[in-house]
Amino acid sequence: MKKLVKYSLYGLIYVIVIFFLAVMFIVTAKADLVKPNNGIKPYQVVKIQLTGLMNNDIPNKNSGIEQTWEFAHPSNKKYTGPLSKFVNLLKSENYNMLLNHLESEIIEVFKTNDKYGFEVIILGNDKNYYKFQWIVEKYYNDGALKDCWLTTSVSSPVSLGSSI
Repeated sequence: MKKLVKYSLYGLIYVIVIFFLAVMFIVTAKADLVKPNNGIKPYQVVKIQLTGLMNNDIPNKNSGIEQTWEFAHPSNKKYTGPLSKFVNLLKSENYNMLLNHLESEIIEVFKTNDKYGFEVIILGNDKNYYKFQWIVEKYYNDGALKDCWLTTSVSSPVSLGSSI
């Protein structure tokens, strides 16, 4: 009887530890989103967004799209938001090649004090290359996003053909 109580106690402790670790994993997985701050440079904004889209469903379904949304300029969100609409936009035929793409290249094409333009070339998981124009602007209004670099627009893709 003593052994039964002892092993039951060990089993209960084991279940509690597993439950605690599972809760901690869920909490930290949500915390993995990079939030805009004024120390993140324009190139890094695009890189963060592309990395998220490349790994869209890691650690959670559509977390890459959510990461991209974090760095969308408020003026851009007026046209693409709310988040549920943005998810549908990125899953549409126009932009779905960004999701789970295989590689990307970011080329700076212009810059001013408050605006950067990048040419982004991605290799989609369909083995085709696509080119986008990515515009990032500094946000000057007061609030949590003040002086942060945020994406104001991403062009429709231009197909560059197959990698095969």
